[in-house]
Amino acid sequence: MFDALNESITGRAITGGVLNIEVADIRPFSADKKHFKCDDAPFGGGAGMIMTPQPIYDAINAVDPHHTCRRIFLSPRGMPFTAKRAKELADGYAEILLLCGRYEGVDQRVIDLCIDEEISVGDYVLSGGEPAAIVVADAVARFVPGVLGNAESAADESFQSGLLEYPQYTRPAVFMELPVPEVLISGHHGMVEEWRRGQAEKITRERRPDLLGDRD
Repeated sequence: MFDALNESITGRAITGGVLNIEVADIRPFSADKKHFKCDDAPFGGGAGMIMTPQPIYDAINAVDPHHTCRRIFLSPRGMPFTAKRAKELADGYAEILLLCGRYEGVDQRVIDLCIDEEISVGDYVLSGGEPAAIVVADAVARFVPGVLGNAESAADESFQSGLLEYPQYTRPAVFMELPVPEVLISGHHGMVEEWRRGQAEKITRERRPDLLGDRD
């Protein structure tokens, strides 16, 4: 699943030595060397299985023996992941460890012992933490200097200004009888910026009014 990070922008950053992403399999750290068991039934009953603490604890401390990484568990009950938090992680930590859950959850004791924070990528449940980890890794990577070809790209994207991004257009000037807004080909940079700002506010008000906050 993590091979996706070897493509496109993150892939070029890895090849260029700007970014390093390593994947560690938890199962080989299981004390059960016959079946490499990493899950068990929950105390108190309930459906599904829970990831046991020992393999996770040993895997984390093998990968990050001196706790130099910011250790994050991807969990539906975590704090919402935002562009602001992605930038904070990129700016604040040279190394980040992402723990992916499986089954019905992870034994709370390993979270208490090893994890610095829990992050959620949305109000839904995934079959495992891997897709969430890919989202976090990709979003954080975009704020690492040298990852994006244009340093202004990350600053100009949705959420960075607190607004959703304005509509974008390119050539041809007319497609299927739909023209590019006249202001964008006017050459008047001040009017272009004003139009973009107005469109961003309009789209945000329609689709994500919660982002406007004190703007209203």
